[in-house]
This record gives sequence, C-alpha cells and structure tokens, in this order.
Amino acid sequence: MSKEEINHWGHETLSIHEGLDYTGDTGAVIPPIFMTSTFESGNAEGFDYTRSGNPNFRNLEKVLADLEGAKRASVFASGVSAITAITSTLSSGTKIVAEENIYGCTYRLFEQVFAKFGVEVEYLDLTAQSNIDLINQIQPELVWIESPTNPLLKIIDIESVAKASHEAGASLVVDNTFASSCLQRPLELGADLSLLSTTKYTNGHSDTLGGVVCSASDEWGDKMVFAQKALGLQPSPFGCWLIQRGLKTQGLRIMRHSSNALAVASFFEQEFPDAVVRYPFLVSHPQYEIAKKQMSGGSGVVTVDLGLTLEGTQNFLQRLKLFRMAESLGGVESLSCHPASMTHASVPKDVRESVGITDSLFRLSVGIENEEDLINDIKSSLPA
Repeated sequence: MSKEEINHWGHETLSIHEGLDYTGDTGAVIPPIFMTSTFESGNAEGFDYTRSGNPNFRNLEKVLADLEGAKRASVFASGVSAITAITSTLSSGTKIVAEENIYGCTYRLFEQVFAKFGVEVEYLDLTAQSNIDLINQIQPELVWIESPTNPLLKIIDIESVAKASHEAGASLVVDNTFASSCLQRPLELGADLSLLSTTKYTNGHSDTLGGVVCSASDEWGDKMVFAQKALGLQPSPFGCWLIQRGLKTQGLRIMRHSSNALAVASFFEQEFPDAVVRYPFLVSHPQYEIAKKQMSGGSGVVTVDLGLTLEGTQNFLQRLKLFRMAESLGGVESLSCHPASMTHASVPKDVRESVGITDSLFRLSVGIENEEDLINDIKSSLPA
C-alpha cells in the first residue's frame, strides 16, 4: 500500500492496519512480542539493545505518529516518563509557561524535580486571551497545556496558544490524554508536541503503563529518541504490544465513552441545576464552542462539584458500585476519583483551591457499561 493510500484512511482503519511490521515470512496477521534485551550486531534493521529500540516500539510508534498526524513518535514507559523526556531537554534558567490547571504529577515534576535544576514555571489561566498575550512578554522556551485539563476539563484554544507560542519563539506541548488521538489532533492545530499517557484511552484496558510524544519535526523527534535511550525511559515490548492491541478498538470505545459521559453529565445538570457540572460537549461548558471546533467528541470524563462537605463527597464516591475509586481513567470500566486527596494531593491546598479543585469536586471516568446501569448507580448512591 502506498503512503498516499494510508494518508486517506480513517482513524479506525489506521488503528488496525498500521504498525504491522516484523512478521517475517510467517504470514502472522499480528506481529509477535519481541521479548529480548539484546540483538546480534549488524542485523538488517539496526537493532542492538532494547533500551535503544525494539520492533514492538517501532510498530506502536508508527501507528501513533499516523494517528496524530506527526512526523515522528517516541514511546515511553509511562505518561510521566513522556513528560520527563520533554522537560529534560531544557537548560537551567529556561522558562515554561503552563496552564494553571495541570495534572498533579506534572506539577510535582516541575516543582519538586526540575525546579532544582533551574527550570522556572509560570502558571496562567490560558482560557483568558489576556494571559495568552503574556506569553510573548515572558519569553518561555516551552508552553505547556492540557486540553481538556485534569480535572476541571477546561478547553484551551490550541490554535490561539500555538500562534502566541511561536511568536515568542517557544514550542507548544499539548497533553492530549483526556481527548485521545481519536478525538483531537493537536499538531494539526499548530502544536509542536502532542503528549499522551497511552495507559489511558489508547490502551483502554487498565493493564499496562505507557506514554508517547508525537513530534511535528525531526528536531524534536531526535531529542525524544535521545531521552528514551539516555534516560532509560523506554517501555517494555509486552506493554507496547498490549497498547497496540487496545488501540485497535479505540474508535469504538471512545464513541461509547463519549455517549455515556454525555448522558451522565446531562443527568447531573438536570438533577442539580445549581451544581458545577463540566463536560466539554455540554452546551453549558464555558468553552463549548472551542471544544466543538477542535474535538470530534466529548470523551469520557465528567467533573462535578455538588457543594457537599469533604466527608459527604467521599461517602458518595464510596457508595458507588460501578464507579470504583481509583486514580486512572480511560479504561473500559468506570472509575471515580477525588482529585484533592488523590491525583492532585501533591499540589498545595491553597494552589488547588485557587484554580477550583475544591474538597467537594469529584471526577468520573465513564466507562463503556450500560448507560442506564451507570445512571441508576449514581442515583442510588447520592445522599438522601
């Protein structure tokens, strides 16, 4: 098949028919798992040591690069490994402008690890155009956003931030984990790097960790290959094989995640008109129009603040039967999370609350179960 033919394939077709190399003459429709640490010197594919590359890495990288519209992709051991790889390219004294509502582990890496090496981070609400305009004044080397953000589901105008970043001579990193490659392609909107925790929607089955950085240029691609090898951030061959297997059904899963999540969000909005209910494809979302412009679906996360006490919120979450309390998201099963005490516990309380992560806020990763069963579980678990 020609590259031109492949470029016209849809997401679902690419997910199934790309990244199928290294089957030899066996006729296998699925490539094997290359569980080897070492390759004989001088082999035709140039492999030497799995930390420096493996057929399973390359297969997954190929399909993810195509799905994201990237020039290059590099896979890592986890989403945090991918974050580390990007940030490791910075020198002491350089600056990052970051959206103020970022993943708690990203914040922890910035503040407790890279700050010690002289990397400075300024946090801004990048839904505000006035703050986007400040990027040129700050002159960062990187601008770092998530869209949707974790856990508040703010939608950042990627095109607008990309334009401002490039005018300031900065590269734009978009954490695309909550949207997934299925619903959003940040590089087509002007981003330089699209980062994913492939643990989440890409894999979708909560059985392995992984991360990827998709690059719009060879320059960034080379930096990520170096980080993968030099910092020892590589994944396992089996993990890559599992992620690629999960990826084949992402299109179907994301459709169900999105329809179920919209139903759950609509239920909360109707039953609790005074509560804060956030879901990108709810008309009431503050950035609804931007979400519709740059996403093809709302994805599977709903964030709610019913204004309950800390104890009342945690008791509600613990009563849920189909939404098990856990820190991850994007799997076929539904999960619930209390960000203030779980995913964002490493963020100081005053910082959390200043951006809206209150003790009464909770996050639901809505799975692909029966929609009615999920809503009935919520109804029966709400405080009387």
